[in-house]
Amino acid sequence: MTTSPISAPAAPVADAGALTGKRRVAFASFVDENYLPGFLVLLRSLALSNPDVCEDFIVLHDDLRPASVARIRALHPRVIFRRVDAGHYDSYVKGDQDNYLVRKAYFILDVFRIRDYDTVITLDTDMVVLGPIKELLALRHGLAAVAQFFYGDRTRMLNSGLLVIQKEYLTDAFCAKLDAIGRSGRYELDKHDQGILNALLDGDFVDLDPKYNFVKRRLSGDLPVPEDTAVLHFTGRHKPWQGGEAGYGQAQERWTGFDLTDAELHAAYLENPDPLHRDLLVHYGTPHVERTGDVTTARRVALAHIGAGDYQAAVDILERVHLPVDEAWPHEVYGHALMSVSRYEEARAQLLLATAAPNRAATAFSRLAQIAWVHGDDTQARTYALAGLTVDPTHRASRIWHQRTLGVPPQAQGSPGDQLAHVAFYMDRQGNAGDKLLPESVRLAFDPDTTSRRWHSVHAHRLFDEAALERVNARKGLVIGGGGLFIPDTMPNGNSAWQWNVPDELLERIDVPIAVYAVGFNAFDGQSYRAERFRTSLRKLVERAAFFGLRNHGSIEKVRAMLPAHLHDKVRFQPCPTTVTRQLVADWQDPARREDTILLNGAYDRAGLRFGHDYGYFLAQMARAVEELGELAEVQCVAHSLDDEKLAFDLRREHGVSLPVIPMYDFDNDEIRGLYARTKLVIGMRGHAGMIPFGCGTPIISLVSHPKMAYFLRDIDRPEWGVSVHDRDLADLLVERSRDLLADHVKTVADVHGRQQELWKVTEANAADLRAILGG
Repeated sequence: MTTSPISAPAAPVADAGALTGKRRVAFASFVDENYLPGFLVLLRSLALSNPDVCEDFIVLHDDLRPASVARIRALHPRVIFRRVDAGHYDSYVKGDQDNYLVRKAYFILDVFRIRDYDTVITLDTDMVVLGPIKELLALRHGLAAVAQFFYGDRTRMLNSGLLVIQKEYLTDAFCAKLDAIGRSGRYELDKHDQGILNALLDGDFVDLDPKYNFVKRRLSGDLPVPEDTAVLHFTGRHKPWQGGEAGYGQAQERWTGFDLTDAELHAAYLENPDPLHRDLLVHYGTPHVERTGDVTTARRVALAHIGAGDYQAAVDILERVHLPVDEAWPHEVYGHALMSVSRYEEARAQLLLATAAPNRAATAFSRLAQIAWVHGDDTQARTYALAGLTVDPTHRASRIWHQRTLGVPPQAQGSPGDQLAHVAFYMDRQGNAGDKLLPESVRLAFDPDTTSRRWHSVHAHRLFDEAALERVNARKGLVIGGGGLFIPDTMPNGNSAWQWNVPDELLERIDVPIAVYAVGFNAFDGQSYRAERFRTSLRKLVERAAFFGLRNHGSIEKVRAMLPAHLHDKVRFQPCPTTVTRQLVADWQDPARREDTILLNGAYDRAGLRFGHDYGYFLAQMARAVEELGELAEVQCVAHSLDDEKLAFDLRREHGVSLPVIPMYDFDNDEIRGLYARTKLVIGMRGHAGMIPFGCGTPIISLVSHPKMAYFLRDIDRPEWGVSVHDRDLADLLVERSRDLLADHVKTVADVHGRQQELWKVTEANAADLRAILGG
């Protein structure tokens, strides 16, 4: 392997989905005005039968009226309309064909022209969804359909209407083959409306259970619909919205059950006892609240907004309804939303009301403790936290806030004129190990003395008020750094909309040099900064900073896109100091020998954004990989946080694979570095489960579920050291790459050192500028 200078990635950083490999899934239907009634029922049935499913829905059409478009949009929050070019298929038509069959032929061919998704599931407008279909969303290979046979003809054909199409079929080459068959006339459109596709596949498709496309004709004689039917297909010329057909009364009743008004749909969806998808809950719950003023629904919609990081929307929905004084839960959620947009006094009033109910009191008291702590009142925070523990001694949040008030670091050793102020996220005991190590690593990049003799700690999550401003301006400079501070939901506030709770007017009054050091843009794939507040705060910070360094080029691109052009050049590359640990830690010694271990790390914060529909697949692949990796070295699960232990628990429960668990969240910083330096290989899902061992000189493979891991690997020109958690061949790739890295371990470690040296050159060059800015 060759070593090359690191200054910028070879090509622009791709979008988040491309970097993480997260599968994009969509439904698709061809809709015209005649079949619109059937499609509206299909959408309602999908929502009511699968309330936790809400993927993009592509509506292919050649001429829908605006009123029809509005009716469709009212039923689905993620609908996308695409016009088809019906004229393209004129040469396909041989003789007089039924118009609907011809139009469906257009549709099926246009589905294969979709390029934005990894999996597309087609549904006919004469279908209703009666049962769970999440199994279809988890399919990853081939083109799947229900097989059918015509009387007297044993040729294997796929049934029309429902197809599960993977990305290898969504290509120009496959479309060209379909087009060639269509123009040749080598199909029977009058007999089978997917004749073109059948002619090309010739029976080569993945079989689905017939329950996913159960055709009406099997119920002739008014037979009941089987209980396990997932999708009922009203084939034939007599459609349910046209009155149906004699002899199929029980099937017709199932369709009619979904022929609802919008208000009836909203009420039925909200009454569903099963988990509800956040987008559908908001889409149906918001008009329901406007129509009825229902407090329970308003609270649920607000929680959905909070879960998505849209705190102002949560405030807005609860402000539309009257909250009864004796209903604690809505007041607690309202207080949570208000504190998240920094309306602290109003939040305090709502949370105090919520403490009256035993089932909400502990949570309300913990939030009151948080507000007090944010404002620097440790005594009051401790009182509230103890009140929460009195109500529920097991309440984790109350315990965390109580411990935080007892662990305030001393600030009395040095004189202010010799100190740098340091804004960072200072992790609690048993908190994330990577975040625990970060503040010290940042300080090492400036001074070997990381104690309060040289540093004045400013916790990013505490409100930066007049007193904090005075303390910072008494120092010789301000360093901001210690993690992915540009993330909207770790500790939300309305002052900046990122982790440092600083109002604009106080940021502008900082009169010492500001150095933003190795901060990351940490939004997940599927997560966004919704508020203009963040952009404004970011711009002011860049304008005010004398040094603005981000820890990877992906973050640089994301941040520059939010800034005016004249500020772009101020944003520079500064690697995370954990990646150059061997250069920063005094008297560092590489291990004389390494333990025969492979450390495996998982991550479960925001699991839905990390795994999508693929967690079961990921777990099965990891079970197989762990067993094969065990032939190379002992595999141990290393937990950066308590939640990370879930990987070991799930592997044992679901697949009988047992791993020892190392509770790194209990380690001090030297123990963290020591463990990572002694192992042979780290396979990690957290960003710092890659960057810390790399900085200690240990080979890594990243389980990519967040763009930042791919950003780092691109920066060191080793993208092959990452494997997406969604990869079809995850287990095989992990084992193969692990075997390659371990085969000549000395050479691999040397490569890690070489890559690290390039990051160190960047760090040293930046250090020269920082010495000039901060006065040595």
